[in-house]
Amino acid sequence: MANRPDSLRVEHREGVDWLTLDRPAQLNALDRQLVAELAAYFESVGRSTATRVVVLRGAGRAFCAGVDLRELQEADALSLQSLWQQQRQISGLIPVMRRIPQPIVSLVHGAACGGGFALALASDIRLAGRSARMNAAFSRIGLSGCDVGVSYLLPRLAGASAAAELLLTGDFIDAQRALALGLVSRVVEDEDLQAAAEPIIASMLRASPLGLQMTKEVLRIAIDAPSLEAAIALEDRTQVLCAATGVLADAVGAFAAGERLSAGRSADVAAGGRRGNSEGKEQR
Repeated sequence: MANRPDSLRVEHREGVDWLTLDRPAQLNALDRQLVAELAAYFESVGRSTATRVVVLRGAGRAFCAGVDLRELQEADALSLQSLWQQQRQISGLIPVMRRIPQPIVSLVHGAACGGGFALALASDIRLAGRSARMNAAFSRIGLSGCDVGVSYLLPRLAGASAAAELLLTGDFIDAQRALALGLVSRVVEDEDLQAAAEPIIASMLRASPLGLQMTKEVLRIAIDAPSLEAAIALEDRTQVLCAATGVLADAVGAFAAGERLSAGRSADVAAGGRRGNSEGKEQR
């Protein structure tokens, strides 16, 4: 087991990490190694300035079938100490995913069950292939339907009634039902998932680095803000902070000159490198 190939494949391209759960024969089920690799990746990428967006997807026929139940057949796997350790390792992924500054886009196809459902819900944007089937599978194996952050995330995304139905029954929903509930923003053919994600990613990369990060952070915090005034106060401070990077001043100058600020130039300005008027601008 120690020499087993990595279960997580990471490809970095032009500011984007394409993260693939790579256990296709097991429908990308979450075993200890994959959980450890995910934890190490998210802890590391949160400190990266080279990666601005993360895309999460699964190899083969499924996104992620949930916890690998075969590991529970091992000696002492069902002891209290072992269960507690495994529970904390898996559940710990969700707060880290929400906390890292990079937006996470999940491309969901096939099964997204239990812990796999939670990974999708913890993402910022979810696109579904037509084959996608999601459920909170925990109640079907003798556990509570509330697990791995789903009891927090699902009602905020789909509403209390739909969340109660899904958590109490463990029933599957297909891609179209997920779209109707607001759990995914688009449904496309499975083979078109990457193509559907690319323009969304390109739009995010056109934002300044700090602006993109702070948008995710404010959305995360504002959903639990005690009042409208508290959310607006957070927004006000964030806008002033982002404006202080110089990107706003450069955008105003470009607008006055009849030009548009490019994605590359906004990143350069945010990093402190102002270019001349003729560099990095796109003509209307």
